[in-house]
Amino acid sequence: MIPCGGTLPRTSTQRRRFVHWAALCFPAIQENRITTIQCLSGTGSLRVGGEFLAKHYHQHIIYIPKPTWGNHPKVFTSAGLSVEYYRYYDPASRGLDFQGLLEDLGAAPSGAIVLLHACAHNPTGVDPTTEQWEHIRQLIRSKQLLPFFDSAYQGFASGSLDADAHPVRMFVADGGECLIAQSYAKNLGLYGERVGALSIVCKSADVASKVESQVKLVVRPMYSNPPIHGASIVATILKNSEMYNEWTIELKGMADRIISMRHQLYDALQARGTPGDWSHIIKQIGMFTFTGLNTEQVAFMTKEYHIYMTSDGRISMAGLSSKTVPHLADAIHAAVTRAA
Repeated sequence: MIPCGGTLPRTSTQRRRFVHWAALCFPAIQENRITTIQCLSGTGSLRVGGEFLAKHYHQHIIYIPKPTWGNHPKVFTSAGLSVEYYRYYDPASRGLDFQGLLEDLGAAPSGAIVLLHACAHNPTGVDPTTEQWEHIRQLIRSKQLLPFFDSAYQGFASGSLDADAHPVRMFVADGGECLIAQSYAKNLGLYGERVGALSIVCKSADVASKVESQVKLVVRPMYSNPPIHGASIVATILKNSEMYNEWTIELKGMADRIISMRHQLYDALQARGTPGDWSHIIKQIGMFTFTGLNTEQVAFMTKEYHIYMTSDGRISMAGLSSKTVPHLADAIHAAVTRAA
């Protein structure tokens, strides 16, 4: 789905969008420079990619954002890579530490691997803008770093498959190498089926062929062959235009519901006059939000309001509903004013 996916579009708007991103990605596909192998959801795709790089890539250092998904360092360390961090989240602005990101990646050794969240950064919900992505792309290519995308939420973040895949397609379009770990767990509701794929964009078809053979050697002693049931569901939906269109509509409905929860929570805090600027709740994207609450405030909410969340203040917006937003807003207001 990321390099090129779905079925041929039918409306004029869909066709224009299709032509736009197809023009970016089709050369790599037509030239057979992309090798893709089915893996065990996003986690399995990351692990296979990490182990392949540890065996065959000349650089064994991978830079991951700080903070990042808690499983990332464990996956890559277990795969045989050395984990370093680059600045990503700015607690003061509750947004992206863009300057820190550029400085840290600029200081990384040539050839180092860089983990990038394709969209809906987990756990912060903070994504670079399109302009910032372009700066990141230029820096990574100029330093000859190797981008490794984790795409766990395509379409589930903004409601648009194309918008959520745009950062990846920027890197595919420039002709350089990159890896993409793709999960179908959230966007196709197949969490229990562990459906995912690892795509490796190479410089030539010959390299892609060699890479595929080596990735298969990594997979063989790990899980031999992936399960077929969930993958068959995905293939059936993507090949059928009616099913594909129905899926994209439902996918957008899920994304819109999460966005609605963000606005409802923000409005509820505004209505209560909760001290502070809470605009980051509606600026961030995806399932998770870094509220900016500290450990003491989180503990207070657990004790007094029976709200359970991670100690760093992260909440899952997907777990909220219109009925529970007022209770959460009351708890946040009490925690903030009590601290003040």
